[in-house]
Amino acid sequence: MIDFLKLAGKNILIVGVANRKSVAWHTAKMLMDAGANVLFSVRSETRAESVRKLAPGSPVFVCDVEHQDQIDRLKTEVSEAVPVLHGLVHSVAFADYSAGWKAFHETPRAAFLQAINISCYSLMALSDAFKGLLDREEGSVVTISISTTRMAAENYGYMAPVKAALDSSLCFLAKSFSKFSKVRFNAACPGLLKTSASAGIPGYVDSYLFAEKATLRKLAVQTEEVASTVAFLLSPRSSGINAQGIVIDAGMSTNYFDDTIIRQG
Repeated sequence: MIDFLKLAGKNILIVGVANRKSVAWHTAKMLMDAGANVLFSVRSETRAESVRKLAPGSPVFVCDVEHQDQIDRLKTEVSEAVPVLHGLVHSVAFADYSAGWKAFHETPRAAFLQAINISCYSLMALSDAFKGLLDREEGSVVTISISTTRMAAENYGYMAPVKAALDSSLCFLAKSFSKFSKVRFNAACPGLLKTSASAGIPGYVDSYLFAEKATLRKLAVQTEEVASTVAFLLSPRSSGINAQGIVIDAGMSTNYFDDTIIRQG
């Protein structure tokens, strides 16, 4: 089989696998099928045990990205496992919705700052930690964002501005890394997905069903489709793409005036 993506033998660190339904795991499986050497970083030992069952023999590290000392330790452990990283996948996001739905202007300061720290700043911190280990000629860093941060979905709330900050950070990371390398920074930006993480968003199912109706094909974006985009962005085949967000929404953003949706409204 021709190695079209040229990922065979590449060392890729994936940060943020939650379970077998997550974008991170679908990406990992696709990369392993392509012959890549995948390393994992997860938030807790409990998740580490789950990932070890999914990927026996693959290195699995524990790192809570809220804490810089754990990021520093992760860098040391990964550098002891591989001499170079060809790619890093940042699939980390968290928002505390435990207090229930609140109007955006009532967003608790602590919840917003925690979400920024985990969901956005962690990309900057990880990139800085691994700058010496990433392949300076073909290194690629890919984060998972969302298809749009300009649609004010009330139930998604303050996570949209957090993701907007994540999107903006890509161009600044790409620029600063360009001073000493050719490492690229991009995002896969999917529409609504059926994952365990999304299940924690209040009212998500109704939004998901609407989004599915709004796609041109009347079928929601599949997690495998997002994983395929991530794999492409990690590969040398995407060498001309940098500081970009690739939207994977099955045409949803072009179809809000679909006649079936209008009739239902």
